[in-house]
Amino acid sequence: MSKLKQTIKITNSDSTISTQDRGLNYGDGFFTTASIVDACIEHWDLHKARLVECAERLFFPELDLNEIEQVVNKAICDTLSGILKVVVTRGAGGRGYGLPDEPTIQVLISVLPQVPHYKNWQEQGVSLAISDIRLSHQPLLAGLKTLNRLEQVLIKHQMYSIECDDVIVLDYDDNVIECSAANLFAIKDGQIVSPKLDCCGITGVYLSALCDKLAIKFKAIQVDEFLAMDAVFMCNSLMGVVPVANIADTQFDITRSKALLKAQVAKESQ
Repeated sequence: MSKLKQTIKITNSDSTISTQDRGLNYGDGFFTTASIVDACIEHWDLHKARLVECAERLFFPELDLNEIEQVVNKAICDTLSGILKVVVTRGAGGRGYGLPDEPTIQVLISVLPQVPHYKNWQEQGVSLAISDIRLSHQPLLAGLKTLNRLEQVLIKHQMYSIECDDVIVLDYDDNVIECSAANLFAIKDGQIVSPKLDCCGITGVYLSALCDKLAIKFKAIQVDEFLAMDAVFMCNSLMGVVPVANIADTQFDITRSKALLKAQVAKESQ
């Protein structure tokens, strides 16, 4: 599909969007969130690669990444610490679900404050429960960070009644998939493993970055196997790596977990 019109907007509390926008009406779009440190975006190349993959797999026109990058740099130039969110929608148009012949792509750029409790999570670890809400399979969307996040909305709502920091979410085959807004990985007998995400779940940018440093094996992991790991971690672009202190009644020594991960990083860097 050829490159078509692209509109970019730096958003604020007064920003508006058309009531006919397909992102609003159908969730027809995708997004990425990145950490800003010293007016630079961590793992920006991987975030751009995510935007490109989402556009290609959802049959969007080719994005003008150079233009997006110029506006992003302008938006974050005075930000020492924060969050960048880039939302892309197909804009307005089309009849019903049908795609518009000449879409005007909408790119919404927001700069937000960092999440203050993530640093404490990194140091003290987190307590996880197992959600009763399962993720359904849709291989055509698996791995993508689309605007269709109603499963996560329901998962977060359920968390309000559970005493935990986050939850592990399974699919309908009882495979461990991810947390409510983060990926999972674990260490067992010197091997790093992470849930396979070929049918559901989101492939996180931070997890992709870790794959450049660590030998991570992606596989189907059942709950019992996951609870028997030597160490478990959650991660995303905003929180980095966070050790898991417990999953329900199963406890993990986070001092040992950090040491095991440090040893893996040292081994891979040799």
